[in-house]
Amino acid sequence: MAEAPRTQYHTGVVKQIQSGDTLIIRGQPRGGPPPERIVGLSGITAPRLARRQDAEGQSTDEPFAWEAREVLRTLLVGKEVKFSVTANKTPSGKEFGSVFISVGGELQNVIDSLLTQGLVEARKTGPQSEEMSRLCALEETAKAGNKGKWGPNPEKHIRAIKFAPENLSQYVDKHHGKELNGIVEYVRDACTMRILLLPGFEVVGVMLSGIKAPGFKREDNSPEPFAAEARYFVESRLLQRSVKLRIEGSSNAYIMGTVVHPAGNISEMLLLEGFAHCVDWSIGMVAAGRDKLRAAERSAKEKRVRRWKDFKPSAAATGTQKQYSARVIEIVNADALKVKHADGSVQKIFLSSVRGPRQTKEASAEDKRGGRQLYDVPYMFEAREFLRTKLIHKKVNVTVDYIRPASDGFPERVCATVLLGETNIAEALISKGLATVLRHRQDDEERSLSFDDLLTAENRAKKNNKGVHQKKEGAPMRVSDLSSDSTKAKQFLSSLQRQGRISGIVEFVASGSRLRVFLPKDTSILTLLLAGVSCPRAQSNRGGQLQEAEPFGDDAHAFTRDLCLQREISIQVDNVDRAGNFIGWVFVDEKNISLELVTRSLAKVHFSADRTPYSGHLYAAEDAGKKSRDKIWKNYEPPQEVAEEAAVSDEKDRKVSYQKVVVSHAESSTSFWVQKVESGPQLEALMEKLNTELAINPPTTGAYSPKRNDKCAARFSDGQWYRVQIEKIISKEEILVLYTDYGNKETQAVTTLCSLPASCSGLPAQATQYSLACARPPPDEDWQDDSMFAFQEAIQEKELNLNVEYRVQGAAFVTLLDPTAEVPDICKRLLTAGLLIVDKRRDRRLEKLVADYIAAEQKARTERACMWVHGDVTADDANEFGFRKAL
Repeated sequence: MAEAPRTQYHTGVVKQIQSGDTLIIRGQPRGGPPPERIVGLSGITAPRLARRQDAEGQSTDEPFAWEAREVLRTLLVGKEVKFSVTANKTPSGKEFGSVFISVGGELQNVIDSLLTQGLVEARKTGPQSEEMSRLCALEETAKAGNKGKWGPNPEKHIRAIKFAPENLSQYVDKHHGKELNGIVEYVRDACTMRILLLPGFEVVGVMLSGIKAPGFKREDNSPEPFAAEARYFVESRLLQRSVKLRIEGSSNAYIMGTVVHPAGNISEMLLLEGFAHCVDWSIGMVAAGRDKLRAAERSAKEKRVRRWKDFKPSAAATGTQKQYSARVIEIVNADALKVKHADGSVQKIFLSSVRGPRQTKEASAEDKRGGRQLYDVPYMFEAREFLRTKLIHKKVNVTVDYIRPASDGFPERVCATVLLGETNIAEALISKGLATVLRHRQDDEERSLSFDDLLTAENRAKKNNKGVHQKKEGAPMRVSDLSSDSTKAKQFLSSLQRQGRISGIVEFVASGSRLRVFLPKDTSILTLLLAGVSCPRAQSNRGGQLQEAEPFGDDAHAFTRDLCLQREISIQVDNVDRAGNFIGWVFVDEKNISLELVTRSLAKVHFSADRTPYSGHLYAAEDAGKKSRDKIWKNYEPPQEVAEEAAVSDEKDRKVSYQKVVVSHAESSTSFWVQKVESGPQLEALMEKLNTELAINPPTTGAYSPKRNDKCAARFSDGQWYRVQIEKIISKEEILVLYTDYGNKETQAVTTLCSLPASCSGLPAQATQYSLACARPPPDEDWQDDSMFAFQEAIQEKELNLNVEYRVQGAAFVTLLDPTAEVPDICKRLLTAGLLIVDKRRDRRLEKLVADYIAAEQKARTERACMWVHGDVTADDANEFGFRKAL
């Protein structure tokens, strides 16, 4: 062993081995990265290492260049050494000298070790000296022993280096999730480095997954705050150390991964020291330990170290997180739901950091008014169904992550993580491609505690092209609204009746007996009224006016809503009303909702239930409620029993209050519109005022933009202006309107409409629709025309007396009398003529009226008048479940 020269020694730590004869030694850090010195080992020449491909082509290793570098790396990197240098320094700043390391308490010259192993040559140029002779002697000894480069077949000791994978994405897919051995060769900044992978000698650029550290600007290489300190932190721990690289993805030309040293995960260390922060775009790639990275970042924030010196936590981060269990009662949309607490209170919560499907194109104004986003937005229905089938009426665990205060007209939002057992619902939804992760600002602490898991689920869905991530744009559902108009509803009635019980989903509960039902099999939706019951009205908002609820109306609404909202049900359709609403029975888990309402004294039995299979159960339940005086029967008083001879006659029970009217329009022989005689002068004055004002200020053609249910003015075929209401927008050019003061409907061109002057809108609509009581038209279409003609003759240009006899679901049924005729009752005259059929109502108040009508009909049958000419025409018109078939 050579004795160390008696020269000035310096102490430092070896940072890097550039080759078998050159190394970089750093001093001790004082307030920043320490100074560095490039030291070449004097008196020897090492084989040259290969350089990266350039314009002149890629070079290769000289034999034993790699072995020489590795001997120094394993011996010196990261260790304290003593070294001496000559006064000479190259223009590049390289100095020459000797390096000594302590081995067993003695200083060992690393030059001697390299020569002894035959890894370098002694330099024989320059004047002869004792030191040169000593080095040449060591070389000769190595030659004699055929060591290192002096042995046989030195060409076998040349590396086959691959400076970059030919196809990075294929390389990443092949090695994804694997841990590969490697050596960190270069650190560009704290989270970007170059690693030599072993044993294949593949050189790859690596970026640390999940974190971002300050770097150096490309323009002038100036450092961002803490960039130099962060790089030194990584270099002092990883540069030319053996590490394991876990490949997790790729970004541009870099492999994304986690670098693990035997001392720990460098990403976690950087976060703990406040040199880096977590980034959402790549943390989802991290295969394991994401929670540790987030915890390390939180620890640095709490300690206010380095980049977090001025950090101020948000209220969500400092507050305690509320956890509770609740039952899901409604899925509002793809990222919101309503839950009911144990105390009965209802709360709307949003899934933290989740964004549901959104409309990619501008929705039409009609779609927005109709609230059809559930069907029109691609994947919105699928997302709602995924949540509904998993959660509705299930108990879930809720953890409130943050609360967004009310702002910009939006109410306060409670954002939470929802667990069904051990399943994170948001993560499951995103993994199916039915929602995406909401991107937060980097400094936004208000996010899901499972944010990284959500990102991972989203990346998985993207990779598999699921749901909203499909390359092909999703198409909206084609859902037909069967209750959009009465004509359409009647066309579908027979089809629905033939199907018997139909599976459906309750989308909306308007009141205790009014539902909106989606039929998956037919991809259609309809409004359904519960058959056989009459529910008290719930509180509602119609036309901006709040209508107060009838007693127990809200209770009935709440019961039906809680029982069947968004539940899978079966329906049995019996009939359809004039507005296009279907009437039928609804079953949830084989429970008849009509019967359930009556049993709980939240509804009364309607007379239409008399001829149904459920009438016995319904009346028994109603009688029990009457006896208990519960809810709607609280003030019920049973009728007093009196002797038959002292009973009040039916005629006295029937209320009679005649109004003088004229029939302005007849839709059929039993349905018509009337105007009150007393309001005639007011209507005439209004019409004169309307036409005068529009003559003075004529409207601009095409300036009016029609909307459904709007009230405006239209020019009739007689050239006069009338008040109308828009019933339906047929196309961009044509509109169906209702003349509100007369009752007739007409298809008008949009150009014939204009805004209604404000001075002409105060008077209520003067036409009211009624139907003849206890009667219906002939079943045969030919006789319907004759019936209609006879009815028009009976009412034409006559003042008539009208009395409301009863109402069914808001529709008024009346008797119409002509005081100048021999038989004043118009309905009775048409029955006698064989042009109407009696509708036999089971109402004690109407028994005498119905009996008179039956007698009139029987006379027509006997005389074979009109429709009875060939006998009984009602044989095939039997009632079904209390409702007659549609004509």
